Amino acid sequence: MTEEQRRPPIVLAVGGTIAMQGDSALVALDAAALTSGLAVDARTLLGLPGVQLSLDDALSVAREAAREAERRGVVVPMGTDTLEELAVLTDVLHAGPHPIVFTGAIRPASAAGADGPANLTDAVAVASQAPAATYVVFAGEIHAAREARKNDSTSPRAFSSPRTGPLGYVAEHRISLLTEQVVRPQHLVPQSLAYTVPIVETFLGDEGTVLDALTGTEIHGLVLVALGAGHVSPKVLERIPRDVPVVACVRPERGALLHETYGFHGAEGDLRAAGVIPAATVSPQAARMRLLAALGAEADPFAALSDLA
Repeated sequence: MTEEQRRPPIVLAVGGTIAMQGDSALVALDAAALTSGLAVDARTLLGLPGVQLSLDDALSVAREAAREAERRGVVVPMGTDTLEELAVLTDVLHAGPHPIVFTGAIRPASAAGADGPANLTDAVAVASQAPAATYVVFAGEIHAAREARKNDSTSPRAFSSPRTGPLGYVAEHRISLLTEQVVRPQHLVPQSLAYTVPIVETFLGDEGTVLDALTGTEIHGLVLVALGAGHVSPKVLERIPRDVPVVACVRPERGALLHETYGFHGAEGDLRAAGVIPAATVSPQAARMRLLAALGAEADPFAALSDLA
């Protein structure tokens, strides 16, 4: 085994509940404190709640994680509010030969039954043993970054993969993978994420008022969350922008954007004909991060997001 293969994973701490203590749950633990007792290297990048991360912060963390993954496994403990978005962004930047693993906690470090230590220990095991890809590890489960969604606000089992289920599990510091074939997206190198890409969700009785409100606003793209299998009202269909890339997701977590099952005005055929980029297999938040990365890399959005159709 070479020196590089023996190199321990590095933990890049970002903050979040896993690093919080006290009655008011504020970030108090740096990377060294989080990893006490673990055979890893550790470095503090940020000390923020997930909701306070900016796009610049996200790109900086993703770049550093991808850089480190060129030579060793990486673990990123962070706030769960935006964990799935940063994991998806990192997945796009990650082209290295080692895994990048995101984790966090639902209970602060000072709370009874704190889940952070177990999650971090499991994440280190995945970073040491798994094939190169980007993962989310929570409550003993291993999820692909593109599939992971936070679907519970307070349960320690906060993340799931609604469409595919977990890739595998962690127990006794050993990983068990059900599959090692993780889809990796087109590699992109965005120079910036400084683009305005709102998420607009349609709903019962939607007459296009939210899309109307964007008129006159400078946007660089849009994520439209359709109903069912890719359905919108005729009034929403009429208002879909044609001058910026529009990514179409759907409200169901196990989603699909059909082609030609329905024929009513506003059905999936009309949505596709409007020139949208299909992305019904991921969350709207994930689709937004992928579009931001494509814009920042000056890549063709249709090609960069083609794996999400």
